[in-house]
Amino acid sequence: MEILKCSDIEKVFGKGSNQVAALNGIDLSVEKGEFVAVIGASGSGKSTLLHILGSVDKATKGKVIVDGVDIGKLNATDSAIFRRRKVGLVYQFYNLIPTLTVRKNILIPMLLDKRKPDKEYFENIIGILGIGDKLEALPHQLSGGQQQRVAIARSLIYRPALLLADEPTGNLDQKNSKEIIDLLKLSNRNLKQTILLITHDEKIALEADRIVTIEDGQIISDQKRR
Repeated sequence: MEILKCSDIEKVFGKGSNQVAALNGIDLSVEKGEFVAVIGASGSGKSTLLHILGSVDKATKGKVIVDGVDIGKLNATDSAIFRRRKVGLVYQFYNLIPTLTVRKNILIPMLLDKRKPDKEYFENIIGILGIGDKLEALPHQLSGGQQQRVAIARSLIYRPALLLADEPTGNLDQKNSKEIIDLLKLSNRNLKQTILLITHDEKIALEADRIVTIEDGQIISDQKRR
């Protein structure tokens, strides 16, 4: 089942002689349950692509379908709701709310919608991520690796169609980086979570099932590894 389909995506910044093409004709399809790494150097367009896929930004041209929805047609309010419910976002910086406990940080997407979480699923997530004993802690009481685990839990709580991770290990040491990638792999395997990981690190990309390479705003390679 196809969860994501991009057709001829272009993104242009600036106007007139100051125009810069960040993406130029991106075609990409991702099946449900895939773990895909998008790799490229700084400035290659990979983070711009992620922002468009997550409905944080809109393409200049082309179409993006996520879980059957043409996200380019959504207005700002509907984009925010869609992002909260259908797209899990994990960034290099954890973006936790400092005054909320770990539990509330994880549940905030559902609290905003005044929905009750599935208790069994919640327990499953925190068990996989190993943060069950940190639920009443505040973010500043956690290590960087623990904060990223909380951010991943928050991204998974709505059972999103797609989890987008933008350099999720970029702010971590080698040990914590490996643990975070292993946890993403575990959520892919145990929760059947579809993941698209943005990275510039070839070693991290090699952990994925498929590697898409971007250069100068274009896909130059798309290889399945397993």
